[in-house]
Amino acid sequence: MDCLTQHRSARRPVAPARADDWAGWIAYGLAWAALAPPAPATATSGSRRLTFVGYREEVPGPRWQALFRATWPAYRAWYLSQGWSALPTLAEAEAALRTHMPELHDTWLSLASLSGSDPVAARMLTMWRMPLFATGCSQVVRAEPEPLLIRNYDYDPQLFEGVAASTNYSGSRRVLGTSDMLWGLLDGMNDAGLAVSLTYGGRPTGSDAAPGFAIPLVVRYLLETCSDVAEAARTLRRLPVAQSYNVALVDAGGAHASVFVAPGCDAIVSDLAVTTNHRLQTVEHPEVAGPLASRERQRLLQNHLAADSADLVTTFLRAPVRSTDYAGGFGTLYTAQYRPAAGTLTYHWPDATWSRGFEDGEGQIETWVSQGR
Repeated sequence: MDCLTQHRSARRPVAPARADDWAGWIAYGLAWAALAPPAPATATSGSRRLTFVGYREEVPGPRWQALFRATWPAYRAWYLSQGWSALPTLAEAEAALRTHMPELHDTWLSLASLSGSDPVAARMLTMWRMPLFATGCSQVVRAEPEPLLIRNYDYDPQLFEGVAASTNYSGSRRVLGTSDMLWGLLDGMNDAGLAVSLTYGGRPTGSDAAPGFAIPLVVRYLLETCSDVAEAARTLRRLPVAQSYNVALVDAGGAHASVFVAPGCDAIVSDLAVTTNHRLQTVEHPEVAGPLASRERQRLLQNHLAADSADLVTTFLRAPVRSTDYAGGFGTLYTAQYRPAAGTLTYHWPDATWSRGFEDGEGQIETWVSQGR
């Protein structure tokens, strides 16, 4: 399996003195430290603190710039980890963005400027031909009794931004979701009522695979340009992607779909409600799906599809759907519940919840995760 080349800073993050210091909280929450902050007396050995920061910024500005400054040293090291020859030129990367996602080009220019016009950052921000990485994750979409998307995000806590961002980059569509790679999204929804999330699709990507975009920018693009599931599915059919993923879609009208995408392959659109870490319902690579209990998680969630939303969330918060392999880089960092008709996002952990809406400004929450618990 292709996994993220990990880069860890040796500097321990220092929490801001003031609760309203949004820039400080972003920097604190996003400091990728090799050592976790000290655990309180109630925390078990091996516990790690997760700090989530929320902000609202209509167009890229100081808040995004604080995110960039806090994370860029680690992102830069990862982006360059395979050497310059593995990367596209800036001209190639920009051309790919203009060809496939022209609606995002002006925002990309703004971000590149806020990065200090760093040519390496500008290349990475296109997310074209990025280094490869893999995540776990489980997700469910359903229409009744209300449109709903619930997902677990399974990854390494040291390599996670921990940011919920509300933006209006297009000037006509608000987008709320969980940030990744500085302006991509792991999951999110827009004010048209479309919600989107992703899971790794379980098909390893070879060095000879067709070039494509990292999936977080694809999620951003769907939410910036599409109003419903039908539009999003059509868009996924034409976008080149860098790795295999299952993309879950649901809209406020009650339509839903799961779309399998992979480099150089036609997208497969299905009405499947539950996806984990193999291609829709087909395990192509048991060596990938087996260690992640991908089939077991899918079957369990399928058996709980008719449960009310609270019970379904509880299923996501328990093993085997919830993973505690944080040392292995595949622990559940959060459960996200999107209600696109209501316009609400609620994050869940076994000991905490945190809700966000399009209009919510700065905020933060801390919780703890523990290996094997």
